[in-house]
Amino acid sequence: ILDDDQCAPVLVSVGAGVVFDDFCDWAAKVGLWGVENLSYIPGEVGASAVQNIGAYGVEVKDVIHTVYCYDTLEEEFVKFDVSECGYGYRDSIFKNPEVKGRYVVTHVVFALSREAQPKLNYGHLKDAVYSHSERNGSSDEKALTPSLIRKVIIKIRQEKLPEPSVVGSAGSFFKNPVVPMEQFIKIETAAKEEFGSDYKVPHYDLPDGMVKVPAAWMIEQCGWKGRRSGGAAVWDKQPLVLVNYTGEAYPEEIIGLERRIIESVKNKFGVELHPEVDHI
Repeated sequence: ILDDDQCAPVLVSVGAGVVFDDFCDWAAKVGLWGVENLSYIPGEVGASAVQNIGAYGVEVKDVIHTVYCYDTLEEEFVKFDVSECGYGYRDSIFKNPEVKGRYVVTHVVFALSREAQPKLNYGHLKDAVYSHSERNGSSDEKALTPSLIRKVIIKIRQEKLPEPSVVGSAGSFFKNPVVPMEQFIKIETAAKEEFGSDYKVPHYDLPDGMVKVPAAWMIEQCGWKGRRSGGAAVWDKQPLVLVNYTGEAYPEEIIGLERRIIESVKNKFGVELHPEVDHI
């Protein structure tokens, strides 16, 4: 803690090998805001800074202050301020093909807050949080805490995502595509013709006039939800997740399923999905 001012950011240095959700748990317990929406995302802190993980309206870049690395080319320790990390949607300078593998993240400094800063505008998160609060005897916004929001998000994730220790997966397999408004209007027009004039395609308007459309919705519309292909499958509760259904799936089965999903979405919507995962 670098400042006693209630409004000043609280800078927290976390080792790259720390389990990211353990960090989220600690932050919530000590009452620090910033990473509660990212609760229960598997992986380590170092990977979070490379991937720019995100969930429920928050990306880790929103709370990263500095990323410290070891430069394997120059053989020295270096640091990157958040503005130097080239963060984008599930992207960073560390994933750039020209430097990929050069920098080894050693620790990350996060800027958290003592001030209440709940971010509940993503999907139905606000309804879920207030519903939980009411069931526990309080609907007062002042009663919201990082721990409460973390608890609700963990419940949501457990209900729709496979438990990594039980069913193998890489989490969200595809990026949510971002399309021009004109293309989104075509997608929505086609959906209304199929489902009725009152049907609304889930989407998120972006400040630059582009529109983010959930890849999960597109995949489900193409009939992939719950389908198996050999040992691989599309998770029946969240079609954005591909799983090793039998525990013995071959890499070719996962990759083959990925390619067929990309092809069918492109044929139906004219949108090409791109994997969020790395192929090794």
